[in-house]
Amino acid sequence: MATPARLFPTSPLFGRDQNSTWQGMKRFIPFLKSPPTVNVVALSGAIASGGRIGTLNDAGLASTLTKAFKKGKPAAVALQLNSPGGSPAQSSLIGARIRRLAEENDVPVFAFVEDVAASGGYWLAASADEIFVDATSIVGSIGVISASFGFNELMQRQGIERRVHTAGKDKSMLDPFRPERPADVKRLKALQAQIHDTFIDHVKSRRGARLSEDGDLFTGEIWVGQKAIDVGLADAIGHLVPVMKERFGDKVRFNTFGPKRSLFQRFGVRVLTSAIDQLDEKALWARFGL
Repeated sequence: MATPARLFPTSPLFGRDQNSTWQGMKRFIPFLKSPPTVNVVALSGAIASGGRIGTLNDAGLASTLTKAFKKGKPAAVALQLNSPGGSPAQSSLIGARIRRLAEENDVPVFAFVEDVAASGGYWLAASADEIFVDATSIVGSIGVISASFGFNELMQRQGIERRVHTAGKDKSMLDPFRPERPADVKRLKALQAQIHDTFIDHVKSRRGARLSEDGDLFTGEIWVGQKAIDVGLADAIGHLVPVMKERFGDKVRFNTFGPKRSLFQRFGVRVLTSAIDQLDEKALWARFGL
């Protein structure tokens, strides 16, 4: 007796079992709807210009964010956030890129805060349409900080003479090797106020009526978990996978995107950075007990 013909030929296209055959059909028959996809972007680290390992900056994230918003026509982009902040300019550039890509591709953005999204880290979180936190996440620190050292007395004790010649009386503002001048401090605070106002405008434009009237909202104060929700800096307590499944169904698929790692990084070899850079980054995390 003749063997019944197969409904589909055995080939790399359809596979050798019913499950792979069905997956092949879904890929090549246009009217069969695929499960929605959420593209996940991990944003972890301090925010700083340049190419230091473990830091976030606009140039380094440009390709990653573009792919996340465009590849596979995602139902949403989820930002997995863990940052103590850093450069205001880089925070602004990254946040603007997120908003631009979201609007150009008509894709909603959800931020999921892990340990901390503070200062510039919160700038990135506020670029999302909704912000979710863990019950222990640290959020806020909407302010501007500048920290440095003064070595003028040490130099005097060591008999070292500082020689600086400038064209322009303010070219040597806040020189750490000479006594601090009140005029320099006044000028610095004026610059910080401009950046702070821009930060506040960004948060207000993104969070709108969700923000409370709490007087400490823009003083640099931080909040944890539910308290962040109470003042309007976050929307709910929730984690990425269950929240996205609730929004888009249990069959939702996740694709993770991140910056390309160098050959050294892939094999676990870290390029040495300066001690000052490492101390700066550790100080950012230390402000939040991390």
